[in-house]
Amino acid sequence: MPHTENDLREQILDTAKSLFIQQGYHGLAMRQISEALGVSKAALYYHFKDKEELFLAIISNSLDELESAIDGIRSRQVSYREQIILFVQHVLGQPAEQRAMIRLASQEMSQLSATARKKFDKTYHDKFIGKLQAIFQAGVGNGEFRPLDPAIATWALLGIMYPYFYPAHTGATPVRSEIINQIINIYLSGVAQPQSNSS
Repeated sequence: MPHTENDLREQILDTAKSLFIQQGYHGLAMRQISEALGVSKAALYYHFKDKEELFLAIISNSLDELESAIDGIRSRQVSYREQIILFVQHVLGQPAEQRAMIRLASQEMSQLSATARKKFDKTYHDKFIGKLQAIFQAGVGNGEFRPLDPAIATWALLGIMYPYFYPAHTGATPVRSEIINQIINIYLSGVAQPQSNSS
C-alpha cells in the first residue's frame, strides 16, 4: 500500500528519532535513515532539506508535547510542590524514548549550526525550562519554597532525573513508581535525617 506524504513524514520522524537516540546526532547519516525506512534518500530530502532540519523537527515535536504537559500541570489547582511532583511523575512515567529526547535535546545541540542553536535555545527555554522556572519562582514568591534561584532549582531537578533519560541504563519501560517516589523525596526533602531539637 503506498505511503501518503503525511504518513511518510511521520514514519521518517519516528524512525529517525529512534536512530538519533541510539547513535547520536554526529553518528547518524541520512543514508542510514533512508535504509531503515526502505525509501530513497531523495524521498527523505523531499521532506527535510538536511539532517539538522530533521533533528530539529523531532526535538520540536518533543518540546511541544512537554510544553502541553507542563501547561496542563500548571493549570491545576494544586500547590507548587505538587506541580513539581506531577512533572517528575509525568516525565519519568513516559516510555524510555520520550525521556531520552530531553537528554538528546541538551546533549546534541553543540553539533548544530550557530543559527539553529540560537533558535533552539529560545524554543527550549520558552517551551520547557522557562515554564519549570516559573513554578519555582511562584513557589518562592508565595513562601511555599525557601528563597532560591529558580534557574538553579530547575537544573538541580533535571540533574537528579538525568540518569533516567538513558534507555540503555534504565530499560525501555517507564520508571517504577517506587523509584520515582524516592527521586521526588530526595529532591524535595534531601537525604539527611531531620535534626532532633533535643539536647
